[in-house]
This record gives sequence, structure tokens and C-alpha cells, in this order.
Amino acid sequence: MTSAPRQWRSGPIFSAMMLLGLLLSPPLLAAGPEPVLLWPDGAPGAVGTEDQDKPAVRIYSPPEGLGNGTAVVICPGGGYAILATDHEGTQVARWFQSKGVTSLVLRYRLGKRYKHPAPLEDVQRAIRYARANASTLKISPDRVGVMGFSAGGHLASTLATHFDRGRKDSQDPIDRESCRPDFAILGYPVVSLTADFSHKGSGGNLLGENPSPELLKNLSNETQVTAETPPTFMFHTAEDTGVPPENSVAFFLALRKAKVPAELHIFQQGPHGVGLAPGEPALFTWKDRLHDWLRQNGLLTSGMRAKVSGKVTVNGKPLRWGQISLVPVDSKDKPVGFAMISNGNFQIPVERGPFAGEYDVVIIDQGNVIAEPTIEDAKQLTKGQIRATVKGEVNVFDFSLSD
Repeated sequence: MTSAPRQWRSGPIFSAMMLLGLLLSPPLLAAGPEPVLLWPDGAPGAVGTEDQDKPAVRIYSPPEGLGNGTAVVICPGGGYAILATDHEGTQVARWFQSKGVTSLVLRYRLGKRYKHPAPLEDVQRAIRYARANASTLKISPDRVGVMGFSAGGHLASTLATHFDRGRKDSQDPIDRESCRPDFAILGYPVVSLTADFSHKGSGGNLLGENPSPELLKNLSNETQVTAETPPTFMFHTAEDTGVPPENSVAFFLALRKAKVPAELHIFQQGPHGVGLAPGEPALFTWKDRLHDWLRQNGLLTSGMRAKVSGKVTVNGKPLRWGQISLVPVDSKDKPVGFAMISNGNFQIPVERGPFAGEYDVVIIDQGNVIAEPTIEDAKQLTKGQIRATVKGEVNVFDFSLSD
């Protein structure tokens, strides 16, 4: 660690910086969980017996009793040349632990020692391993996702578009499991290997010199999205010149075209490779947006979604234009039900409906949709005095309010 100028070695600014570092950084040379080999008898196509020849995962489980059954395989970046395991692996896994999610940080094989398909085989195996060991890991086999940063984002997006349902006749029980992820999370990912915004270094390390046009297209994952691609969360920065945000935009548009649920956040500031970005207050919130996304997609708790519809009247008249939210009372991890109100009517479809349980009802009056002002500000018409119980598959609620 280099010495700081004298004026920075004391005082409130330096103290705050040191405290932030202690809170957010793991100890230097922290070993973490012991790696678990994905192929104890040797990976297919291994060219040696060193650690770099042995794909493995380090498993970060939530504290006892706090797990919610969701798991994610994390692929650190590094241009398919190195693995940024700390800030794009371990530190992110620790955050997931605090949310009840089990993380498996992947050590995958790299160029120039290995080429495609070795890294893809490794992440496919990691997903299969998690499902095959779901009982031991205390996770749900239908809630196993993949996450990747930079070139690890390319690997994760490759898995999201190149998977199989398992080989049921295999002698290896792990290989019988599907390797399709249930969700994908991409942080400033490399996506395309053919567009003018592609990352040439990652492509070269993965494929070597002069790959065929067919292979380049097959691994330009914005061209490989189908309706079977899992729901995806992405974040990027507009200042990223290493891997331009057009990679995420192209993948998002492909997901939209295939009608796959997707969410994309592009922050104005921030270079490439920020990890959790603890030093940039706005960019640091990407993890909070991810938490919201996981919650709204039902990945932080278990339950069956329900359809909710109904009417809202105020002083006997339909509420012309407003919003209604069903906020869970018993769990901060359940999805919030939300809908617009138009002429008194609202509907929350089952695909994004709330789980069964007790909900506080929040109703907002946004005024009338006409050319003249009708109210000063959006008004909350309920103050916690209305509660609804969501049951079964279909729920109809009529709320009659007095202003």
C-alpha cells in the first residue's frame, strides 16, 4: 500500500475512508471457503493437473436459518485471461449471503491454455452441480441462476443462450441435471464478438486467432436469444470504454424482442470493472436495484402468485387516475403488487401478482387526466388503515373510500 500525503493520513476524511474500507473489504489474503472441484477425477479436456486445470466453486451459504432457497453461480471477469475473484466474486457473494442467497463463485478455465467450449462446460457443470446437490446446499433446484461481470458476463450470457436439459442416460448424476439457469444477472458484460462495440481481447482469448464467422456469430449472444432465455437483470455505465454499454443494450433489445422479462440500468458515471462500486454513491445503488428485481421476481421467498383486480371509488365516484400498491405485511422479501387505476378499475396480472398473505393497501390519487390542473400533488388516500388478504389464484377487491 503506498503512503498517503501527510494531509490525508489523519482527520475525518481519511478516517471515513478507512472505516469504509474496513466495512466493505475482506481481509487481505482471506482464503474463503475451500474450493469444491466440479470434476474430482479431472475435467474433460484437461491439459494438466494445476489449479487452473481444475474448475471449481467456492460456496458461500447464508447464515443458518436465513437462506431463502435461491442460488447463483458467479463468474468473475478478466477477459478470459485472469479471474477478478475478489471484487467480482467473493465481495458480491458476501452481499448475496446477507440477502439469504447461496453463491457459488466459479473458477473456470481460461485462455490461452483453454479455448471454447471449456469455460462454457465449466459454468454448465456448476449449474448442474448446484441442482444435483440442492438438498445439501439447502436450495431450490428451480431457483438457480447465473451472474457474470465483463468477460464473465459473456460467459453468463453464453450459458443463458446455450444450455441443455441434461443427459438423462448419463452415468454421472450431475450430468443428468439441466444447465439452463432460472435467471441471469450481467454486470457490464461482454456480449457481442462481432459488433463494432465488441471486446476483441475477450474474443481472442476465448477463440484464438481467426475463428470462423459461424463460431463468432454463435457466441455473439445478442443473436442467440430465444423465448427460452431466462429473465435477466443488467447494469452498465455510460463511461465504460473497455466494454461499451451497447453490449448490454443489444442484449436487452434482443430479450425484449423475444418477450423475455428484462431490466437494464445504465449509470452515467463509472469506468469498467467497478464490482460493487463502494466508492461511487450512485453506482453503488446497482445492488439495491438488483435486490428490488430479485424481490419482484419472487426469488427471495417462496410462494404462488395470484391475480388481483377490483375497483376503487372515492365519495361514491370511480377514482379517475391513480395507483394501487399491495405492500406485504409479513415479509420484506415478498413481491409488492402494483397497478395503475383508470376510471376506478385496476388489475394486477398473475405473472407479476403478489403471493398469498396479508398486505397493506396504498391508494394514490394522481388527479384527472385532462388539460387543466385538478390537484396540487399526488395524494395518498390510505394511511395504513386498509388491509387485504390475498388468497388462491384469483382475488377481487373493491375499495370504497371517503375523502
